[in-house]
Amino acid sequence: MSLKLGSLMLCVFGITTGEFVLAGILPDVADDLGVSIPAAGLLVTAYAIGMIIGGPVLTALTTRYARKPLIVCLLVIVVVGNLASALAPVYSVLFAARIITALVTATFFANAIVIAASTAPEGKQASTVSKLVFGMNLSMMMGAPIGTFIGDRYGWRATFYVISAVCLLGLVLVLRLVPQVESATVGTTAVAELRVFRNRKVQLAIAITAVANMGLLMVFTYFSPLLTDVTGFADGSVAVLLLVYGVGAAVGNFVGGWLSDRALMPSQIGLLGLLSVGLMGMWAGSGSIAFTTVMVFVVGALGFSVIPGMQTRVLNTAGSAPTLAIAVNASAYQLAAALAGWLGGRVIDGPGLRSVYATAAVVTTIGILLSCYAWYQDRTTADSRVEEKASETSPT
Repeated sequence: MSLKLGSLMLCVFGITTGEFVLAGILPDVADDLGVSIPAAGLLVTAYAIGMIIGGPVLTALTTRYARKPLIVCLLVIVVVGNLASALAPVYSVLFAARIITALVTATFFANAIVIAASTAPEGKQASTVSKLVFGMNLSMMMGAPIGTFIGDRYGWRATFYVISAVCLLGLVLVLRLVPQVESATVGTTAVAELRVFRNRKVQLAIAITAVANMGLLMVFTYFSPLLTDVTGFADGSVAVLLLVYGVGAAVGNFVGGWLSDRALMPSQIGLLGLLSVGLMGMWAGSGSIAFTTVMVFVVGALGFSVIPGMQTRVLNTAGSAPTLAIAVNASAYQLAAALAGWLGGRVIDGPGLRSVYATAAVVTTIGILLSCYAWYQDRTTADSRVEEKASETSPT
């Protein structure tokens, strides 16, 4: 892997760690700032909404600018946003800092992918981009557990100081190693490609990604209090369990991709079914430390096993705007995160913290129903095309 790609991957790692790590330090943030767990959970919702809104808007407004100066400016905002998070004296300041950081995140990712793909050797664009995206996986497997460990040992503010330092290092490396890439390397504008949202199959694919992932994201948002307050794990165990979850996610991502290549929609429906069962299992066995430890790995694997298939589904339906496909899927995923934080907070205020598992299973089941409907539509369309072709070739 080149140093140029490594510098971009380091930036992706630092930025996404800042998003995922809140799951591990949520109780500490709530205690220090004097707010409830549900209120602290809204920080996740705010970040997601910032990415949903900021991504398409900021990308559309900056398509004319050279890529390297643009991502440098975006990284400066990320560094300042994480420093402001670490220094926030009150909840409202932290809330604003997370939104500001989120507003530039999606645009940074989009431009980093353009730079990685456009400067890759011929025929190596896809594998180059996959290495860049691996920074996101590393943030879950390593960044979130390490950040949680730092928060447990030195306080949650130290976590954001370290994230700022990582992003600052990435900024310095980008300045030195990443070449200039002009906006002319991009084909159509973001505004033109947004027309893909008129396609009903794309709309359904987005809905599936949002709804089917919401249950798992609800559990992940309140991961720390579920493990400590419901199951009885020690606070220091959360970082280790985040690592277990991340390893499961990596395994599930690989297995899910293999299955999706062979039977896209059947595997997606089956894996979502297993995820729903797994979430109900966590609800039923939440009092057992040993069982919950195993299920953290299993649910992480099942939850991420469906993502390759969902991304493939979006790519297949968004044929008129393939460069927007990843952004579409990311927006849907962030929408799921936003709704998950909000709905999980309502559940905690109502039935209680343990009920988050059961509610997540119900939401996942809705995702299964939407997937079944999409599969039915695909088969109906395919049958219609076969019949049309047969009628065209039949003798009159």
